[in-house]
Amino acid sequence: MAATAPVFQHAPTEVYWTALDCGFPQVAEVFEACLLDAQARLSSKGVDAYIDAARTLGKLGRGVEPVLAFLESWPAAAEAAGEGALPALMELVRAIQKSPNGKALAPLMQTLAPVASRLKSVELTARYIAIARDLMERTTGSIHGFQQTQPSPGLPEFFTQAPLLLAQMTLTGLAHWVDYGVRNTRHHPERQQEFFSLNSADSRAVLQRERHGTLFLSVERQLDLYLRALWGDSEHLIPYSTAFDELRQPVPYYDHLGLRVPDAQEDARGVSGIDRYRVILAHMVGHRRWTKPLIADNYSPFQRMAIEFFEDCRVETLLMREYPGLRRLFLALHPHPVAGACDPEKASCLRHRLAMISRALLDSAHGYTDPHLMEFVARFHAVLAHGTASTREIADIALAYVTRTRRQSDQLANVYFDDTVVDYRDDNRQMWQFIEEGDEEEAFDQERKAEFKDEPDRLPPRHYPEWDYQSQSYRPDWVSVYETLHASGDASDIDGLLLKHAALAKQLKRLFDLLKPQDKVRLRYQEEGSELDLDIALRSLIDFKSGVTPDPRINMSHRTNGRDIAVLLLLDLSASLNDTVAGGVPGSQQSILQLSQEAVSLLAWAVDTLGDPLAIAGFHSNTRHDVRYQHIKGYSEKWGDPVKARLAALDAGYSTRMGAALRHAGHYLETQKADKKLMLILTDGEPADVDTADERTLIEDARQAVKELDTRNIYTHCINLDPRADEYVSQIFGHRYTVIDNIARLPERLPQLFVALTK
Repeated sequence: MAATAPVFQHAPTEVYWTALDCGFPQVAEVFEACLLDAQARLSSKGVDAYIDAARTLGKLGRGVEPVLAFLESWPAAAEAAGEGALPALMELVRAIQKSPNGKALAPLMQTLAPVASRLKSVELTARYIAIARDLMERTTGSIHGFQQTQPSPGLPEFFTQAPLLLAQMTLTGLAHWVDYGVRNTRHHPERQQEFFSLNSADSRAVLQRERHGTLFLSVERQLDLYLRALWGDSEHLIPYSTAFDELRQPVPYYDHLGLRVPDAQEDARGVSGIDRYRVILAHMVGHRRWTKPLIADNYSPFQRMAIEFFEDCRVETLLMREYPGLRRLFLALHPHPVAGACDPEKASCLRHRLAMISRALLDSAHGYTDPHLMEFVARFHAVLAHGTASTREIADIALAYVTRTRRQSDQLANVYFDDTVVDYRDDNRQMWQFIEEGDEEEAFDQERKAEFKDEPDRLPPRHYPEWDYQSQSYRPDWVSVYETLHASGDASDIDGLLLKHAALAKQLKRLFDLLKPQDKVRLRYQEEGSELDLDIALRSLIDFKSGVTPDPRINMSHRTNGRDIAVLLLLDLSASLNDTVAGGVPGSQQSILQLSQEAVSLLAWAVDTLGDPLAIAGFHSNTRHDVRYQHIKGYSEKWGDPVKARLAALDAGYSTRMGAALRHAGHYLETQKADKKLMLILTDGEPADVDTADERTLIEDARQAVKELDTRNIYTHCINLDPRADEYVSQIFGHRYTVIDNIARLPERLPQLFVALTK
């Protein structure tokens, strides 16, 4: 028994201090308090191991910070995760000490307690330590151009961010996040440091992908349909991040740009993540439908808060009237404050009282007995008994409640917050109007207007992933695609090009006439149509003469039957199109861009005569942050001067990031109601961009984009003007490509290819 007893069991503080053998005065100042904390939380053996580990840290020669942080944090960490986690931790410490990563010891020890409070077991803590060690081994000395002694740039940042990361991800997600960061930044010290400190866009994007709970991106379409079907609201949904601010979590809100919702929702209080999203949207829809703005300047902050609580309950009551099933969700997510939980002698209880009456206004079984609360609940429901009431009426009730229940302690700086936050409600910014210059709403609007003042014609970017062939995984939200309407030129220039190819145009017209569907279907009972339906017209005339209301649907029209194809022509508008065509007409000095204009104009004119839906767009890129997608012709536009003017103004520049353009074009083509969907890509070179050194990267990404389009039943075909295209184009499109060696024949070949692909 004596052999297994702790060495220092029941020993006085001086014995432990002697065993620690530490000469740092900063440690001496706090040692007694740390020891008392350890003795309260740890077993006797655990205290012995604690002192032994601290002595080891003090002898490493890394300064006072690691041993001081360990002494302060380990008791709480061991209580949360288990004393058995210490051996694995000290193994990691020894590995760090043998490497050039000594600076990582301090953040490792400083974050022990919050990390352990997330993990809560020896096994999970051991997995966390294994992830950290893997990161260290893969990034230490592996940076291109440095010796083996180079420390890991990302390891200290990883330890610093670990508590926040583990609050958002499981350990499996953390391992994926670390693996992605190592693979993509191991040869770039600055990028690695940015990634592991959560300062880079791709770091945050991967974190969003790996987060637990219901991700907005996974349910965006369902929420959009829910909004449209149940509430008749088609407002744009915009997610905001909840992963990077633990001190002040943002809340939902709406403005003229759309409805802002969290990027992820966990299941809570028996309500699934997607149902929590539905409750948030329902609440904001209620405000958009029934809330009218009030002038805020003459109200105190307390009065405004009371009005917001009462108005929130009004719109939720009206929502539950329309869809009673919402009652269960509202009551499950609304806190149920305990009467008397707030002591007015110690804190401001205004929020507590408002949360109580908010619960009582929604829940008839609230259980409260306060006479003032019961009186105003009755007044609230009396106002709503015979209609929807108004924001002004509810504000009067709220102000009366504040006046009746006001206490001197409401002014205390210490505000009682427990069970008072209703997290599905928006921040009510649209409920208030401000008269004075510089107030909150005006400042907010000015800031928002500034976002787009430089380029008012640009929409906010749409983000797309990009395929990383080395890791066989996507880089999430890697590419930003900006779409605009192409600038216009002189439409008569295109008329001149068509006149130049008049003979070819006649041939194409005969060819396209043969493709036109010959069988027609008659559509009767039309109020507007191409001709009169005599049978129906006579019957309506007889009804009219007889004094009966005639049927106004006396016309009919026709539609062709047998050809159902939608086409999107995607033009590569990179700088290489400005090159002069080799082997062209001597002295003409025509560029590839000019020949492309001629070919596209002929094709657009011919397809218009055929009647197939056709859209034309161009693209080029200036790094992954700026891929420009320009609309030249929309599906609903006819071949006319506006389209000709945009074609006449075609301009070439920058690079060719094809994968993102293919994905964005597929986004539009997919919405067409057609049996066959064809995307034609006209390009003169391989995918490339200035921020990508590996030539294969963008080729593989374009190949993956084509695969994605295949799964959506979109047929792609590439027309390539590069004589060397066979070397790479087959890797992207398989056998679905055509190389035009003689570029001068492009105006003739492009319409012929279209015929061959669609006949």
